[in-house]
Amino acid sequence: MPASVLIVELRAHGLDDMKINIDGLSVEYVMRRSGEKLTALKDVSFSIAAGRFVCVVGPSGCGKSTLLKVLAGLQAPSAGKVLLDDMPLQGPGKNRAMVFQSASLLPWRTVLRNVTYGLEIQGFSFQDAEKVAGDFIDLVGLSGFEESYPREISGGMQQRVNLARALVTNPGLLLMDEPFANLDPQLRNFMQAEVERIWEQTRQTTLFVTHLIDEAIFLADEIIVLTARPGRIKTIVPVDFPRPRKLEIKKTPAFHVLQDSLSEMMDQEFREMIYQQAQGESA
Repeated sequence: MPASVLIVELRAHGLDDMKINIDGLSVEYVMRRSGEKLTALKDVSFSIAAGRFVCVVGPSGCGKSTLLKVLAGLQAPSAGKVLLDDMPLQGPGKNRAMVFQSASLLPWRTVLRNVTYGLEIQGFSFQDAEKVAGDFIDLVGLSGFEESYPREISGGMQQRVNLARALVTNPGLLLMDEPFANLDPQLRNFMQAEVERIWEQTRQTTLFVTHLIDEAIFLADEIIVLTARPGRIKTIVPVDFPRPRKLEIKKTPAFHVLQDSLSEMMDQEFREMIYQQAQGESA
């Protein structure tokens, strides 16, 4: 059964994409050595409709990854409300999956056994998990590599395995934390096109953190721009380019206009970040 057909069937049984409502979210850390409090996010509020692809950009240290960790249930908020499908967030759940910068595959498991891992944890037999995993391996373009080990495939292929491992559990919310940061530019472009292709079939609610403006514009329905730390919402920019998208769209004047506008916003926040660092060093 093709993965796209499988997903439609799973949705029909109530496994729907997730909507997100965040109101007044703040997150504070206590520094281990100094004991001082560090505010990563402050009074962040936004909503994401089910089935949307949203990118988050902002300067280093502005709380982008922290936001994903909160939604994954890996980091508790210090203040504010986080609702997933109108229900308060309560720790990790199988309705969410996270893809990190590093594929972090289990080296002793084959591609197939890495993809089935999440299903096995949920109680599926390997035989049942294998039937589903094969469709998602095909979806990410790795048919024929099922019995390969992570050391035998490229970094880009490892990240596609990582993506298949996340998708196979059919999460209502897919969280992606700079998953292509370690790839070279050409391979990164290829992976952007792959994610766009796969998302067109799955239409899962996706929150994708990146520091590249062109990547955010190519992938997103909306782009959340965070300020320098503590991260606040600077603006939310809609991206109206029609789908499906091809990489050639990056060469168009409209793409460059939006890219220049967002780059200017980011430059402002980068200068603010440098100023904050200089103030801290002189204090």
